Amino acid sequence: MHKIVFATNNSNKLEEVSQILKDKVEILSLKDIGCFDDIPETADTLEGNALIKARYIKENFGLDCFADDSGLEIEALNSAPGVFSARYAGEQKNHNDNMQKVLSELNGINNRKAQFRTVIAVVEGDKELLFEGKIEGAIIKEKRGNGGFGYDPIFTPDGFEQTFAELGSEIKNKISHRAKAVQKLIEYLQAE
Repeated sequence: MHKIVFATNNSNKLEEVSQILKDKVEILSLKDIGCFDDIPETADTLEGNALIKARYIKENFGLDCFADDSGLEIEALNSAPGVFSARYAGEQKNHNDNMQKVLSELNGINNRKAQFRTVIAVVEGDKELLFEGKIEGAIIKEKRGNGGFGYDPIFTPDGFEQTFAELGSEIKNKISHRAKAVQKLIEYLQAE
């Protein structure tokens, strides 16, 4: 089975991607390879941050790797929080603070259109590839649901009444931005 490192310190992402990839690819975590570094995300795009993380593992550990960066892009906020989604309300990276900031900024605004976008960067041998996934939806007016993480309690994907936090991981892992990007990654790895 193909082995590849997933460069993330986010245990929720690791669990979600491992569920999507199960039986197809063996995922090694940063902990599995002995990497406890906090890899800086200094780019101003999702693509740039994903590449920084994947290149870091390749250069420092010599292992094939993929990394992702994801963002919530809200039309009425000029695509914010975007690349700053994790730290939108500050460096403490608190999900509730981030959601509260979004909800207060959208207060009184009727256009609630938003999309989640994930970019996966793969560094394998001397190749670098990017895969993108996105899902469109809307921001609701208050948090609903206990599942998921990040902005899931305030985002309803198009075609659903429930938020990502209410849909459960089985449905979310089939339709989400990350699932779509990971599916492209799987197709690439299996074609090799």
